[in-house]
Amino acid sequence: MKSSRVLLVLCATVALLAALCCVFPEEGIAVGNTTLRFPSLYKVLVGKEKGPSLEEILAQKHAEYEVELQGFNDSVRYFQTQIDSSNLAFSLPDGDWTFFDTLFARMEQAAAQGVHLRVLHYGDSQIEMDRMSAQLRTHLQALFGGGGPGMLPFVQNIPSSTVWQNAAGAFTQQSSYGNLPRANGNYGPRAQCCHVSGVATLNINASQHHTVDERAKHFSRVKLLFCNRPGPLQASLACARTKYDTLGVVQWTQQCEKAGVHAFEWVIDSSVSSLKLTVQGDADLYAVLVDDRPGVAVDNIPLRGCSGQQFCMIDASQLSAAYRQMDVGLIVMQFGGNSVPYLKGQRNIETYAASIGRQIDRVRQCCPEATVLFVGPSDMSTMVAGELQSYPAMENIIDALRDTTNAHGAAYWSIYHAMGGRNSMVTWASNGLAGTDYIHFSNKGVELMGNRFAQAFEQMYDLYCFRKHAPTEQPDSLYYDL
Repeated sequence: MKSSRVLLVLCATVALLAALCCVFPEEGIAVGNTTLRFPSLYKVLVGKEKGPSLEEILAQKHAEYEVELQGFNDSVRYFQTQIDSSNLAFSLPDGDWTFFDTLFARMEQAAAQGVHLRVLHYGDSQIEMDRMSAQLRTHLQALFGGGGPGMLPFVQNIPSSTVWQNAAGAFTQQSSYGNLPRANGNYGPRAQCCHVSGVATLNINASQHHTVDERAKHFSRVKLLFCNRPGPLQASLACARTKYDTLGVVQWTQQCEKAGVHAFEWVIDSSVSSLKLTVQGDADLYAVLVDDRPGVAVDNIPLRGCSGQQFCMIDASQLSAAYRQMDVGLIVMQFGGNSVPYLKGQRNIETYAASIGRQIDRVRQCCPEATVLFVGPSDMSTMVAGELQSYPAMENIIDALRDTTNAHGAAYWSIYHAMGGRNSMVTWASNGLAGTDYIHFSNKGVELMGNRFAQAFEQMYDLYCFRKHAPTEQPDSLYYDL
């Protein structure tokens, strides 16, 4: 074939394809269960529009706000406006800026009162290995004191970046989630328990890696939460310097079983970085609290594969008894990512949000003195019209979760907005901050998000301190650079 004819065929083909680009419906053409799509002429000629850079999507979105500040109230409003316009802002019930005041006051007093005020950080696989919890712990303990890795399971099925654990002996595991056997509500505050029938040991060693905060590498106070069954239960603690004798022998009674949760507690003379716990008897072990100096303790409680439904699966009286064994200041519930791919219509979204409302009610019922915060899902990407985009219902899901959370008396914080909103996951992944599944953060990404989470708390604490300590009147030109 002559070259002129080849060129003519090519030109005709290009013209035909260009015509198809112009006339093909943007929504595609349905053929059976398949939708045929064709790119627009703009996309063919120009290609995909370049999205914003990582720096742009993470930039603080403070409002353009300038005002003559006549006094303290104007200054507070200016401070609030700056925080509210940030992509790190909390959504507060009824817009109540004092929502965290009681929590901050308890945090400030914890060290002086010799208390370990606990922050219980529940979540799905996004927080496994102490992810996000570690950054929050570092920031809060720097502000309010405290130390140690916090609440640990007797058997650590997912390795932690903060501590190394090894359990051995006569025990079986039970859990409200995953592939482990169920226990009919007998799960304790971590939604899982370890049933010991004989002798079992647990070795705990703090990670000495340079990325782990120094305050988490030492501990001097250990508390074992358990429910013993018929027969005596003994527990002893040993560390490098000395062995602590068995702390009591608890005899089983019907009332003991009904109450559900008891505790053995040890105070070590000076901080250590490793210990061995030995338990003998017949008991359900719920958690080991490993702390150091008084202050704030942040507990990492990952529930892989869960959508936040576990709290109503734990016996309410037992969960209440467990929380009474601890000084709980804040309960963080970080869920939603596992449900996003399956929430297609508004009715499904509202049903899921309503179920989260019931979980919040259960937590507040079992621990009425604690502040409750729900952390919503991150951006997540799926293929839409041949391109990686946010799930179409992301904004509707987040709006429903936020409104439900606030209506049930809890604050809401949005990872979705903190990472930049719609289609930000693609940018995070292209910068090495998320994996190729476009769902989970990388180690670098989760460290960044953990620090942003902690920064959101620090902004609210700054406002709390400003309102608490500022004089009645301020100079007319008072401005704050957040």
